[in-house]
Amino acid sequence: MRKSILIIGIGRLGSHLAEKMQDLGHDVMLLDRKKETISKMASRFSDVRVADYTDEGVLKSFDIPSFDLCFVTVGDDLEATMVSTVLLKKLGAKYVASRARDEVQCELLKKIGADEVIYADGETADKLAARHNGHNIFDYVELTGGYAIFEIPILKTWVGKTILELDVRRRFKINIVAIKNGSILNPSPMPDYTFAANDHILVIGKSKEVFKLAEKS
Repeated sequence: MRKSILIIGIGRLGSHLAEKMQDLGHDVMLLDRKKETISKMASRFSDVRVADYTDEGVLKSFDIPSFDLCFVTVGDDLEATMVSTVLLKKLGAKYVASRARDEVQCELLKKIGADEVIYADGETADKLAARHNGHNIFDYVELTGGYAIFEIPILKTWVGKTILELDVRRRFKINIVAIKNGSILNPSPMPDYTFAANDHILVIGKSKEVFKLAEKS
């Protein structure tokens, strides 16, 4: 599903995230206070703006509720991160993911309304983009050749049926490498494994195939 994405603060994380989101087919708007930063991105993105993202009037002009996701990926300026996070939520943002450097910043951002906190060194832009590309992506590890390992929930219609019965590999073009249910992990499940409610599967597959399956969950 095509989404509308706002990214505030275009450093290394913000620019990489923007490129990944655009590659996945989403509409991306970029905001940064530095003209030279925005100028560098203008050749790759159609909607880039020089703007003070700590100014409520400025943010309001961008119709914040129209965005499906807002990312605050400002560098080391905690004050700017906090102010823009508060303003986005005040202006009706559906979902705000803000960047933190440590546990203290994480707690602060959660308390002022961030729906998600991104650790600068703890989660790559690729992983973040993949999780937000579609719903029901719980974890993601990129491999080579367009393949990745994903954790996704099973379809409700799978409950009570076996891996063999569903013919998962042929029908969905994925390989199940493990099954999780809460804290219990079943590595290399046999073809006669019967799916239970609340099962998650760890699968290897092409990203586009896994995204299609996850959207059905």
